[in-house]
Amino acid sequence: MQFLILGAAAGEHPALNTGDIVYQLAAFLILLVLLRKFAWGPLMGIMKERQSHISSEIDAAENSRKEAKRYLEEQVEELKKAREEAKAIIDNAKKQGEVQGEAIIKASREESERVKESALAEIASEKEKAVATLRQEVAALSVKIASKVIAKELDESSQEKLINEYLQEVGESR
Repeated sequence: MQFLILGAAAGEHPALNTGDIVYQLAAFLILLVLLRKFAWGPLMGIMKERQSHISSEIDAAENSRKEAKRYLEEQVEELKKAREEAKAIIDNAKKQGEVQGEAIIKASREESERVKESALAEIASEKEKAVATLRQEVAALSVKIASKVIAKELDESSQEKLINEYLQEVGESR
């Protein structure tokens, strides 16, 4: 393969043109300095600014996550406290209900005993009144029978008939 170098004929060795090399090297270096000053510097500034922005966003997100976790733990604690308070309230209400139930049962037993004693006393009183009334009626009838028996000396059959009549009177008057 043959390479053709411009400006050199085939078969000749080309000469190095150092002036062009120096000129191109100087242009390249100037271009690098200009690129570094006007393109690379602002580009790196933007990249650093972007990096710091992303870093601050990551930090903010981490702080938000930590704060959310802390709020969650607080809410869990509050929920536990609320459950404990509710349980205590329910237990207290049960105890009060039991105490009130026992008090109501005791009061109703006392009331039933009082009513029972009152009824028994009233029954005894009515019984005594009935016995007294019956005694009075029997005494009155006995006096009537005795007076009639004395008034009439009757034979035995007439006396039985008279007693039966008075007994029927007593049965009807009740």
